[in-house]
Amino acid sequence: MTATDSPFQPERFSTHAVDNQPPPLLGYDAYASDPVLRDCVARHGAAGFDGRLGDYGRLVGGELLEHGFLANRHRPELRLFDRYGHRLDEVEFHPSYHALMRTAIAHGVHALSWQSQAPGRQVARAALSYLHHQAEAGSSCPLTMTHAGAAVLAAEPGLDPRWLSTLCSAEYDPRLAGLADKRGLTLGMGMTEKQGGSDVRSNSTRAHALGGAEFALVGHKWFFSAPMSDAFLVLAQEGEAGLSCFLLPRVLDDGRRNAIRLQRLKDKLGNWANASSEVEFQGAWAHRLGAPGRGVATIIEMVALTRLDCMLGSAAEMRRALVEALHHARHRRSFGRRLIEHPLMAHVLAELALESEAATRLALRVAAAIDRSGSDAHEAALARVATGIGKYWVCRRAPAVVNEAQECLGGAGYVEESILARLYREAPLNSIWEGCGNIQCLDVLRALAREPACAEALRRELEPARGAHADYDRALAEISGWLGSPPEVQEFRARWGVERLALLLQARLLLEASDPDIAALFCATRLGGEGGRALGTLPSGAPVAKLLASCWVG
Repeated sequence: MTATDSPFQPERFSTHAVDNQPPPLLGYDAYASDPVLRDCVARHGAAGFDGRLGDYGRLVGGELLEHGFLANRHRPELRLFDRYGHRLDEVEFHPSYHALMRTAIAHGVHALSWQSQAPGRQVARAALSYLHHQAEAGSSCPLTMTHAGAAVLAAEPGLDPRWLSTLCSAEYDPRLAGLADKRGLTLGMGMTEKQGGSDVRSNSTRAHALGGAEFALVGHKWFFSAPMSDAFLVLAQEGEAGLSCFLLPRVLDDGRRNAIRLQRLKDKLGNWANASSEVEFQGAWAHRLGAPGRGVATIIEMVALTRLDCMLGSAAEMRRALVEALHHARHRRSFGRRLIEHPLMAHVLAELALESEAATRLALRVAAAIDRSGSDAHEAALARVATGIGKYWVCRRAPAVVNEAQECLGGAGYVEESILARLYREAPLNSIWEGCGNIQCLDVLRALAREPACAEALRRELEPARGAHADYDRALAEISGWLGSPPEVQEFRARWGVERLALLLQARLLLEASDPDIAALFCATRLGGEGGRALGTLPSGAPVAKLLASCWVG
């Protein structure tokens, strides 16, 4: 028998050739390819940061993407003791997690707002966070808390200035060391306890006075985020004064570990790269921030900034899911055509693009309001009320958008090799973190009832678009009726009212900045009755081609 007659030739056993699959989505520029984000950055006065954002956009679509997969595949591991029985209370991370943190901190994701004095710095930092979240969401948690916590530290006159200056460093330093030996810092947060959840005033952790602003904390935290941070902002009861805010370092000035005892890491649905823990404080040393009993007021600016990042994260997840669905549909073929050439698929993708644009524009508008809040009373009031409005609605839309993007890929969107599986696990988190939906709605009601400037800020923001679209005008009248209703009616219908306010704000931004046909479509389907309840139910004549052309360049 000759070699050519042999039945053992490998090619004779080949079952199929791999074709009709999209190429890997690697090396794309997450900033340059996003015309909506670039327009928001320019519109809100942050165009001077274009170069920095472009540099980071290329990293997000390249090397950081692979680090994101690895950091989620190799989850953090708790190390309570060393081999000799000494207490460690440490969390071990994969090198890719450290690479994500190192790159983000080098580019200012954690502190650009405080590193720069240039106009638009909050908007630019928000855009960096939006980009980073598309590569990996778990590492966004300590980056967010570090950024937000800086606002609290900056307001504390008696605090060692090295805390703020080292936090704003562009160097990532994960070593276990005290403040004097650190080249860079990260901050975590601990507010939630078992018995209270969002009702932080029911916290049972006690602060025992040691003299001056020094205290020893005894108690627990049920959700203690990013436990390997260098310090934490926590709430505890300070005797008769009530709930106070404290800075709790992980390592004391003399190099000893503080009495923070990790109990376990949370086994979470998603957010796998980030460690969330339960802890006990066994006489842990802490420095009080703010006045005694004013803990919530002291930490509230941090909460507002973390809520902004919840909104940005959800908008980023929508954007990343849209990119994945578009990439697949541009290359995959079925029934003789590319998927994107089938009218129904194009319709679904177009509505995903509409949702993504509206979410991005609202999140960046809130960031711009925060940026200007120090010198503009209107912007300060708008930031106060619109943060809760935007967090409620944008975070609520992310799971539906990500799931619809998964359907565009079919089964390929449900396996771990696809980023969509990870995005789907992440999607519910931002609506839960920093106060669930009801908490956001109650906060909006509180702002409107107690701070007249907030209601006036919404009126000033929405009124200029009156007359641009009949459904917009009708929705304005409806929301005015709700705002004028008795308090018990307002609370019962709070979700309806906050949703309506969010949609009106989104419509106002689209009417101002987007293509007129796209803005009109949003008003007709979100404020009127022309759309269905599911995504992919736009009315006939919808500007599908415009939406698809406007959402991704390249």
